[in-house]
Amino acid sequence: MTDAPEPTVLVRARGGLGRLTLNRPRALNALDLDMIHQLHAALDAWEHDTEVDVVLLDGAGERGLCAGGDVRGLAEQVTSARPEDAGIFFRDEYALNVRIAEYPKPFVALADGITMGGGIGVAGHAAIRIVTERSQLAMPETRIGFTPDVGGTWLLAHAPGRLGEYLGLTGAVMDASDALYAGFADHFVPSAHLDGLRDALETRADPSSPTELVLLFDETPPPSKLERARAWIDDAFAGDTVADIVERLRARPEPEASATADLLGELSPTGLAVTLASVRRSRDLPGLRDALEQEYGLVMWFASTQPDLPEGIRAQVIDKDRSPKWQPATIADLPSGLASSALTHRPGVPLWGSPSGD
Repeated sequence: MTDAPEPTVLVRARGGLGRLTLNRPRALNALDLDMIHQLHAALDAWEHDTEVDVVLLDGAGERGLCAGGDVRGLAEQVTSARPEDAGIFFRDEYALNVRIAEYPKPFVALADGITMGGGIGVAGHAAIRIVTERSQLAMPETRIGFTPDVGGTWLLAHAPGRLGEYLGLTGAVMDASDALYAGFADHFVPSAHLDGLRDALETRADPSSPTELVLLFDETPPPSKLERARAWIDDAFAGDTVADIVERLRARPEPEASATADLLGELSPTGLAVTLASVRRSRDLPGLRDALEQEYGLVMWFASTQPDLPEGIRAQVIDKDRSPKWQPATIADLPSGLASSALTHRPGVPLWGSPSGD
């Protein structure tokens, strides 16, 4: 007999704690559609379960909570002209993001190690968000010719100053201190103390509230590098367009600013323009659901009309030649009104409800 495959999400409840562990460590716990459905099912089962008071999300292995979504599958759907299949994944994933944000019981997320893209979607909207000295958080979608989603634009839009534009356009990686400063996390707990925190949440030692328990393990991290870089970031990323931002970066004396301009020149011009518009528009939206609805329209626009998304996945994930051929190739070649066109795109199936709007 062959052993049954291990579940990709470990679901267990004990001592009032419902624990969800993303269990694809060899794939850095990347989310696929089945994992999203398993998480939905567990949250549905626990919502009215009097034996579960707190939910904890973590990741198997030592490398991270979640590296994102299944981009290989997304590339296959797009290149096979099946954007409707991608739409199913996004709708169910975004519903999970909202479910976590609005969950009636305390939801604790351990963003230990790599937590990017879809990982931000399951950790960044939790009631209690914990980072460690191993944490690496990012919204790196522009690296594959895409745009931040899973509610990432909502978080980026509410980061201090122009950090939202900077983090969204560059895909820069935040350590624990940066994540706390940018509003992507709430508490810093050294990784050596995570087992003790899990035990405390399960055994309900006094004090009994999850936040008070986390504070017993909370420590002060080093100063944030992002905070120290605010002067040049806020100045440069206040530019009206991507071209303006690059020009401002070139005019700054800081070597980091020049390096950032070089980086933006390598990324998808389409992804950059749409991301800039999306983050800025999210600042005026009422809430997370509205940001997700905007993101859904944008990702379906990319999936159904744009060649940069499959090309970016090919270059960065599949072939790994790191030489994507963007269309258009440069920021100067961006057609006027591109971002506005993307923001007005309406998918055939709406994010919330059935195609008929019921």
